[in-house]
Amino acid sequence: MTASDVGRVRRGHVGNVSGRLPDFPWDKLTAYAVRARAHPDGIVDLSVGTPVDPTPEVVRRALEAASDSPGYPQTVGRVETRQAAVDWLARRHGVTGLDVDAVLPVIGTKELVATLPTQLGLGPGDTVVYPELAYPTYAVGAALAGATGVATDSLTSLGPRRVAILWLNSPSNPTGRVLPQIHLKKVVDWCRERGTLLVSDECYLDCAWEAEPLSVLHPDVSGGSHEGLLAVHSLSKRSNLAGYRCGFVAGDPAVVAELLAVRKNLGLIQPGPQQAAMGAALTDDDHVEQQHARYAARREVLKAALEGAGFRIDHSEASLYLWATRDQDCWETVADLAELGVLVAPGAFYGARGRQHVRVAFTATDERVAAATRRLVG
Repeated sequence: MTASDVGRVRRGHVGNVSGRLPDFPWDKLTAYAVRARAHPDGIVDLSVGTPVDPTPEVVRRALEAASDSPGYPQTVGRVETRQAAVDWLARRHGVTGLDVDAVLPVIGTKELVATLPTQLGLGPGDTVVYPELAYPTYAVGAALAGATGVATDSLTSLGPRRVAILWLNSPSNPTGRVLPQIHLKKVVDWCRERGTLLVSDECYLDCAWEAEPLSVLHPDVSGGSHEGLLAVHSLSKRSNLAGYRCGFVAGDPAVVAELLAVRKNLGLIQPGPQQAAMGAALTDDDHVEQQHARYAARREVLKAALEGAGFRIDHSEASLYLWATRDQDCWETVADLAELGVLVAPGAFYGARGRQHVRVAFTATDERVAAATRRLVG
C-alpha cells in the first residue's frame, strides 16, 4: 500500500467515528464537571456510577493466587468459573436448567453489548430494538454493525417488521424500573413467535430495593427453555469489580456457541486471573450483602435530600441510581446542581423521554454523599 493509498483510506471510512457512531455523550458533561470541581469543598460526582468501595478481599486473594498465568487462557473460560455462574444464578435468582456450556465469560459487559450485533453477523437491513430510555451502548452496537436501531417500548409499534435482536434492561439503567414477570413473559413469547433473539441486560439484578427483579432465564419467564434467550451479567456493580472487567453471558446454548466461535477468531478472551476472581466473587454472597447494605444507606440519604430540595423520584426501585426530576429541562438541572458542586447525568443521554430527568448515582463514598446532602438541603 502506497502513501497515497493510506491517505485515501484515512480520508474515507477508517477513523471516521463521527460518521458511524453517535457522539460520546459524556463529552458534553465536561464543562459542568469543571464548574462542579470549582466548589470550595470539591466535587461530588454522582454522574457515572463507578464503584468507590474496596474490591472484596475474597476476590483479591483469588486474583493473587491465579496471578502466575504465563499461558493463553481459553476463550470458553474455566469450567470452575462457568459452574460458579450457573450455581449463582440458581442459588440467588432461581434459574434452573442452565449448563456450563451455555455460559461464556466476557471482558466487561459493555464490550459485549457494543459488539453483539456484529459478532452475530448483523448488518444493513437488520433491526435492533432497545428501550426508549436506555443505556446508549445498545444504539452504538446497532450502528457499529450497520443495522437499524429502533428505540421503543411498544411491541405493537413494530408492526410486521423483522427484528433480529430485542434488548431488555431490567432493572433499568437509567430509571431503575423493574419489569414484572407478566411483562417479561409477554416479551419472551413475542420474540419466540417472530424468531427474534431476546437479550436481557441484567447487570443490576443484585441491586434491588423496592422490587424483586427476575432474570429472563427464570422458569416463570422462560417457560423452562432458554431457546432464543440471552442474559448478560456484570460483576462491576455488585462486587466492585469495574476495574477487573468481569462479566458473562448465558442462555441459549446454540447462540452462546456461535459467540464462542466468533470470539475465538477475534481473540476476545477474559484474562485467566480475572476468571478466577470472577468465580470467587460469584461463589461468595457475604460481600454482596455487605455492599448492598452500603448502597441502601446511601440511597436513603440521597433520596431524602433530593425530595427535600423539590425533586420527584420516579421508578428507582432498583439499580444504583435515582431518576429525579423538577419538571425542568435536564440541562438546567445539571447546571443548577453543578453550581452546588454536584455532578449528575442529564436524562437526555438516555433518550428523548429523559429530557426532564437527571440520573443521580449513589455510588459515592459516605463522606461525599453527606456533602451532597448538605448542599442540597442547605
